[in-house]
Amino acid sequence: MRRLPCRRPDRLRAARRINWALLPVVLLVSACADLVQPRSAEAPADPSGTTVTRSSASLELERYYTRIQNRFLAQGLLRTDGGGVDTPFSQRQLVENFTRIALYEEYALRNGRFVAGETESRLSRWSDPVRVQVLFGDSVPPEQRASDLRTITQYVRRLARLTGHDIRMSQTGGNYHVFVMSVDELARTGDRVRAILPGLPDTTVDDITNPDRNIFCAVYSFSPSQNTSETTSALAVIRSEHPELMRRSCIHEELAQGLGLVNDSPAARPSIFNDDEEFATLTTHDEILLKMLYDKRLRPGMTPAEARPTIETIAAEYYSDGV
Repeated sequence: MRRLPCRRPDRLRAARRINWALLPVVLLVSACADLVQPRSAEAPADPSGTTVTRSSASLELERYYTRIQNRFLAQGLLRTDGGGVDTPFSQRQLVENFTRIALYEEYALRNGRFVAGETESRLSRWSDPVRVQVLFGDSVPPEQRASDLRTITQYVRRLARLTGHDIRMSQTGGNYHVFVMSVDELARTGDRVRAILPGLPDTTVDDITNPDRNIFCAVYSFSPSQNTSETTSALAVIRSEHPELMRRSCIHEELAQGLGLVNDSPAARPSIFNDDEEFATLTTHDEILLKMLYDKRLRPGMTPAEARPTIETIAAEYYSDGV
């Protein structure tokens, strides 16, 4: 299979799964008075027109990510066409890609820190309804906030249609939080993160709120005990400094990974679950992966060996239907 010769070391997205049974028990921490309170998704723009001053670090990140997007586009990357005649994939490739993406993980949690390294896992997905709540930093301009909210809302509807699962937007009480904010605002959300996800050790909170600039975006999904692989909550981080296409790319990958497609594979094509950046938005291949993930013949907790025969059967059905 043809691969683009443009792999580079300056980009990383993170999909990290946390089992609550492995975390120490701590008290729920309420938000402090000086915590930046990100706007909820449906909050109206400030009628006073006041602009929150951004730091030099945030402005430099914006320039940095703009340069990266321009370089990707010049290389023919960040495609939004979903794949075509130049990106065929076989039934065997679909089986292998689903197995690698849904049944392996990119990171392991060790001493409260995420350590890169692919490990065999179990199939994970949501059983409860998913309620997506978006939290915007006050520095995000009203027009960007409105645009991102439209993108997320439309994408959530698409994810619900593909998976057949109950996935909707919510103003309050969400269990899938999406932070869209600047580096400065994210760094001040530690108490908000603890309030949303009580029990996280400080090292994990620091991973979420102070990511390296080469982590473009991330999603953290959680299961309630060591004996279940059912996801009950998730938190995605989207940097507001990204230009529009890279923000949309982050939204597409992270929200889908938080539903259970937790890994990336260099062999997956056409796919956003591949760090080569060829595709910015969900592809036809990825739509099939989401449908397979929520097929009722697969169950949360299955190992790769247990799931393999069913994966083979489901993939064969898609190809018999002319996919």
